[in-house]
Amino acid sequence: MSAPLLLEDRPATKATPRRPAPHPLRAELLRGLAPWAGLALTVALGAYLYNTSETWQGSWTDTLSVLRAGGVILGGPLALAAGCWQGGRERRRGTDVLRATAVRGPLAQLLMAALPLACWLVAAYVLTFVGGVLASRPYATPGGFTPTAFAGSAAVLVACALTGHVVGALVPWRLAAPLLGVAGYGLFGAAGTTESVLRFLGPAPEGFRRSVVLVWWHPFLTAGWFLALAAAAVLACAARRRRAALVPLVAAAVAGTLLVQVGDGLSRPDPRAHRQVCTTDTAPQICVNGTRARQLPEVTEALRPLIDRLKGVENLPVRFEDLPGRQAADEASLPMLSPLGWYLVRGRIVEAEQFRWEAATILIGGSDCPFVRREPAKVALVDDAVTRWLAPSHISDEIRRQRLKIARANGDKADLRRLKTEQRAYDHLRTMSPAERRTWLSRYFAQDRCDRTDREVPSL
Repeated sequence: MSAPLLLEDRPATKATPRRPAPHPLRAELLRGLAPWAGLALTVALGAYLYNTSETWQGSWTDTLSVLRAGGVILGGPLALAAGCWQGGRERRRGTDVLRATAVRGPLAQLLMAALPLACWLVAAYVLTFVGGVLASRPYATPGGFTPTAFAGSAAVLVACALTGHVVGALVPWRLAAPLLGVAGYGLFGAAGTTESVLRFLGPAPEGFRRSVVLVWWHPFLTAGWFLALAAAAVLACAARRRRAALVPLVAAAVAGTLLVQVGDGLSRPDPRAHRQVCTTDTAPQICVNGTRARQLPEVTEALRPLIDRLKGVENLPVRFEDLPGRQAADEASLPMLSPLGWYLVRGRIVEAEQFRWEAATILIGGSDCPFVRREPAKVALVDDAVTRWLAPSHISDEIRRQRLKIARANGDKADLRRLKTEQRAYDHLRTMSPAERRTWLSRYFAQDRCDRTDREVPSL
């Protein structure tokens, strides 16, 4: 029988090392409301950008305006509501008393719960901002892009998340979160559309206008204003010494004063919009403003059939111009390229036939004239024939067929005679020899486009 092992003779067992507990911030970042709020903002902004893509792809000022407006109008209320719901979490769980006995102070606990939500919202916004910029880059003309534009809207999201958390911690009401989001939506919408001096204190002091370029430091000044207000609210709610809130309040007062004093200097008109880029191989020349310089070949190609029919014709305007205000006497306005989504979509001219028809109408003397007048019968007849020949349009042909059908059905002999007279004038112009037609058109364009009489217009 063997002797029992003494205690000191027993083999030593290895102690299992204890894994360090994960930091609470990591748990807040990976679980709970914050990731879902970030996903919701990504989906909302992505859907908004996708559904409005035709109106901003191809212009840096339009792209930045839409990205900033979307971040504020959609992201701001979401951040307020999500922050408010997060701020009332401990009270809903019944652990607020337990949290009050924790080692960390109230300020650290508040920031530990609120900052992950702010980080997720900022990450979602930056992701969609970069996506929008990359989507517009292939079509937009260089210039007019402000790389710092995202900073203001991102800071607004952080400020809204922190402010909402403070409201949620103080207001014991479950409906506080949705009502705060609705109030934020109304407030930001009003701040972006008002014309009063208060608009300079809003999240976009230039009012989401698409015709302006931001100065590079403007988003940082707006960010300082909103973050200082949010920091004051956080310190007043959770700091051991509430007087510490006076420091960010002073900073907010300085930033707000600067915003109001600088005013419209926070943005400036896009200088490219007052500069023209023109073709050199067409008569008339085709000019677009500097913001659309990359689209000049596409515009020229769309107007090429019209320009070809005017080859050899004299007394034409020198150019189609694309500048704000009235054109010079020897110019004709180009059909509108702004806002995007009308004729110009992602750098391409859509409805090129209608675009040519409108250009021909303007060239002949329609919308360029400074007053509304009633054309004499012969002038209207000749203008219609010239427009039909220069820019054939299936829409105009369909309207004419419908008019003829209605006139026959109603037995309207006067309208039938008018339609037949218009058709004879068009057929006469169409069947002329090229040389004869060039001579006739040269006489036609020699007259004042805005004040012609039956006697001055050559007959058809």
